Amino acid sequence: MAYRYGNREQLELFPSSIEDYVSKDDPVRAYDALVEAMDFDELGIVLDDNKTGNPEYNPKSMLKLLIYGYSYGIRSSRKLERAVYHNVSFIWLVGGIKPDHKTISSFRKNNRPALKEVLTQCAKLCIKLDLIEGNTLFLDGTKIRANASIKNTWTKEKCEKYLKHIDKHIESILSECDYVDQEEQDQRSLVRLKEELADKEALKSAVKELMNELKDKGAKSINTTDPQCTRINSLQGSHAGYSAQIAVDEKHGLIVTSDVVSENTDSNQFAVQVGHANDVLEKKCKIACADAGYFDTEELKKIDELDIKVIVPSQRQASEKDFGPFDKERFKYDAEKDSYICPEGNALTYNRSNNYHKVKIYTIPESGVCKRCCRFGACTKSENGREINRLFDEETRLKMKYQYEEPDSQAIYKLRMQKAELPFGHIKRNLGVGAFLLRGVEGAIAEMSILASNFNIARMITIFGVETLVDRLKPDMEYSLPMLSEAMAV
Repeated sequence: MAYRYGNREQLELFPSSIEDYVSKDDPVRAYDALVEAMDFDELGIVLDDNKTGNPEYNPKSMLKLLIYGYSYGIRSSRKLERAVYHNVSFIWLVGGIKPDHKTISSFRKNNRPALKEVLTQCAKLCIKLDLIEGNTLFLDGTKIRANASIKNTWTKEKCEKYLKHIDKHIESILSECDYVDQEEQDQRSLVRLKEELADKEALKSAVKELMNELKDKGAKSINTTDPQCTRINSLQGSHAGYSAQIAVDEKHGLIVTSDVVSENTDSNQFAVQVGHANDVLEKKCKIACADAGYFDTEELKKIDELDIKVIVPSQRQASEKDFGPFDKERFKYDAEKDSYICPEGNALTYNRSNNYHKVKIYTIPESGVCKRCCRFGACTKSENGREINRLFDEETRLKMKYQYEEPDSQAIYKLRMQKAELPFGHIKRNLGVGAFLLRGVEGAIAEMSILASNFNIARMITIFGVETLVDRLKPDMEYSLPMLSEAMAV
């Protein structure tokens, strides 16, 4: 069988312009059009062709390079530098400029506040194109590693352990110094020991500073590489990282807002993230939906008071476990007497409050009643009898419980997984994001904004197609809603 061989010496007639290498339906044109449609004044990037001094690269080209690079999982500044030399789509996108990796890195680092606003601009363009309605929002969060090692996380206990260890080393070195001082006054071994002693003293001072910082901030731990990250727990174990948050619109599953917080749980994020999304939408959404990780009565109440329907299950509802015979739900609450009636007919009255957990505690006033009950051991094993905890705002908890169980709410909640979890799957799997590159909360938020915009652009290309999307993004063209609907139907 014959083989086909290439010939590197073969003369070729290439197109005279790089424009001819990129077809009209190449995705790179959509990224180019999107950045061109952005308002750079709102981003906070000044475009001034009359600047004095050494010329710099056009900020538009640099932003295009970052967004397009992230969309293909190319985030390293060195890989981006390589791409503008060897990848035709990158060369076309930036017009043939060749910024080095230091320039790319500096642009990303110095423009973090502007990068944070990229998703806001992208979402507003989606609203303008009638791709985001803002009626129903789905919230979700995921854990993403920071650009730091968990080994560099220090707690009070770790500091105390290191100090004891260092003190023992210092005592040992001092004893050895005394011995060497007597035996070998002018030998180099004494100089080496003194240098080692200085290193230990410096380490001890650094650990003490960490202890003071933990005390001043009231924090449980601090990472010396990225002080703003936290300890996150995931299926892969414990890591230094952040919690990424997104709010997704129901219509086409596009991301309205993204955020990054230094917390290990989502329980404090519901009201904050819905508020951010409403700010971008410039109106209140009608329904806000999230999983059980966001269930916190106080957070849900803040949104409920805005006349927004909240669909969030409790941990028990999410697990779909049935109530046991002696669970709190089996006890009947008497609002007039402010007491609970147990399955055996005994009344539990208010005893005390726990302000930390924000609950009122109810017990049976007469001692020994529970112990004499035939249900003792099944209902409670406490010698003091059964206790029932009632939230200060129990009415809100019950409202959220019954609201989630409504048929309409169940239908909406079933959409949550495909709407809210798809973007994180795309970001982590397709874009290969296992960790943030930039350190600090601001840097992580900036990266998350670009990644969320990448997802939106990919969805917009799927909905419209590249050529139609590029036309829609042209500033001099306006389209009515019927025309947009016809385009999406096609």
